[in-house]
Amino acid sequence: MQILLEDPTTTCLSPSVYDMICKLGFEVRESRDINSIVTQNGEVCWKAITDCVIYTQSAQALDYQGSVRLLGPVCEVIHLHLSSLTKGQFEIQYVPWLQWTSSPELFAEIFDALESLQSPAISLSLMKLTACLERALGDVFLLIGKECPFLLRDLLASEELAQVFGLSVMNVLRVFVGSPCGLNLRNVLWHGFAAPHEVPPMYCSTMVVLTAGMGQLLKSYLQQNKLTWAPRPLIALPDLEDGAVFPEVTREVLSVLEEVMKKSTFVLGTMLPYWEVALIRFKSHRFADCAILLLTQLETGLRHLFATINKCPQRLLTAESTALYTTFDEILAKHLNDGEINQLPLFLGEPAMEFLWDFLNHQQGPRVRDRLSHGEINLPEFPKGVTDQLLTFSTVLLLRFVEEELASVFKEKAAIQSLVHLAEGYSAHFHPMSLLRKQTFSSQVLSCEKSIRAWPLLPLPREAEEARLECSSEINACNSLIIKITHELYHHVPENHGVFTDLDNRPIEKWPRLLRELCGIRVPTLFCPRAVLEVLTVLQNIVRCCTHVSHQVVASWVRRHQQWAEKTLRSRQRQNFVRMSWSIKLLSPVLLLILLLIALELVNIPEVHGKKTDEYQQYLKVERKECLHINFAVCCRDLAVC
Repeated sequence: MQILLEDPTTTCLSPSVYDMICKLGFEVRESRDINSIVTQNGEVCWKAITDCVIYTQSAQALDYQGSVRLLGPVCEVIHLHLSSLTKGQFEIQYVPWLQWTSSPELFAEIFDALESLQSPAISLSLMKLTACLERALGDVFLLIGKECPFLLRDLLASEELAQVFGLSVMNVLRVFVGSPCGLNLRNVLWHGFAAPHEVPPMYCSTMVVLTAGMGQLLKSYLQQNKLTWAPRPLIALPDLEDGAVFPEVTREVLSVLEEVMKKSTFVLGTMLPYWEVALIRFKSHRFADCAILLLTQLETGLRHLFATINKCPQRLLTAESTALYTTFDEILAKHLNDGEINQLPLFLGEPAMEFLWDFLNHQQGPRVRDRLSHGEINLPEFPKGVTDQLLTFSTVLLLRFVEEELASVFKEKAAIQSLVHLAEGYSAHFHPMSLLRKQTFSSQVLSCEKSIRAWPLLPLPREAEEARLECSSEINACNSLIIKITHELYHHVPENHGVFTDLDNRPIEKWPRLLRELCGIRVPTLFCPRAVLEVLTVLQNIVRCCTHVSHQVVASWVRRHQQWAEKTLRSRQRQNFVRMSWSIKLLSPVLLLILLLIALELVNIPEVHGKKTDEYQQYLKVERKECLHINFAVCCRDLAVC
């Protein structure tokens, strides 16, 4: 489905937020001496800054508006000061004090952006700076505290940071980045509310100097308390491997996106410069920069769609301090805050929603927005593959918001046709259910089962014949039982899926194919309730248990066979090994039975949500005991002996 969105807005900032960011800091026209704020050696005179932070009459809360007014002249003179420096002077005066952030090279880039006077680059720099600062402050918190707060506002309000930097310094930061009542620069940028021209460069310059000043305070604290600075290592986000659905971005795709973003109503006119810079950064191999800009603008465009399709145009703007912002969390949710159904997922369709959940929300997925915005990722090592996926998804999404005739022209290109087809067939890769299916197929359980089944029996002495006859009857009985169970399972397969037909003519050797047929049945994963996720966790534990036992069996058999060949086994051990060698064939059908049961549970897992509480608890109890009650341990007792 295609839709054309209207673009009546000149800003995504609500009136009060717009005034706070764009006007209040310029109301007080006062000349400040830079030497009273920063010395020639780059040392920050904190009192000149903290004196500008004022409080309400009750002195129990910050007066954010009044503080921004008074801080305006300070920010302006700091910006003029940085603008007067050469890059060499900046590196001498400030970079040594920025080492505590673990990314001092970032601030040289920020200096270049400020010097360029390009608004999108300055906004991007401020986003990267706030993420870097948040990570560094978390490291400082862990000098004293144990569990670092997840949200920046909670981190800035912590007693631990006040103990290191002083409460007055932390209040300065709260005015800039720590509260929706203040400038709130981090959130209005990272959530895609602020257009490039709406963030005064002086605030970026001031954040650079404040960060350097905090480095000076931290050094004093470490020396006084004889502590060693040991920041947490940054994460190198791994490439997606099997999670990459779209091919590598080509020049043809980039040229199409360059045209489409100018025509698509998904892109707000005021935000177009961000899209343009995103492509420039991609071509310059600055993949993290490109991803940051794409993520913020996807949120902006989806919020526009969310507000339009749910008929709540006011949600397009930044919220006031008394209400929540409309962010990805709400945009991608099943229900609105009032309990009504969110119409956006229905419009986007399940494939697009699954992609967004994969990349943004699922715990075992890349979670790129969270990790980038909280400063966890090593930016220079950001994988191109992740940015490829975001760029391609954005191209296909933007095509849905151009005039139909123009969209048809673009879709006539073979490369774009292929991408649209891939996007329409997207299914979750990082949902727990998807990971469990992948685990079932590729885990060492199945490969071990196949290797055990394929092992030729080595020549054994005559005393093994009696054990062979005894075990053969057990094997036949086990096979008969499994066939009987699978006949019962047939009644639990969803309609229109005859994977269990003609079981009598399917030897056990062909059951791995049966398993794949069963697991090939698509099961919806979007908006899985908590109960389903709990069951998935139990199933994953069962698979891990199988894997562990399989490893033990293989290791034991190889070790004992070598000892048998070397004739170092005692009499009892020889008897156990003979029994083990013949009994090992029991392992294959039992493993298959467990995997078949897990696969069937996956197919029927949506039914879990419909169970009553007592039924669900009983169901979960049975699942947790499944490994024991299948008699798997008894089967393997002799196999893993000694």
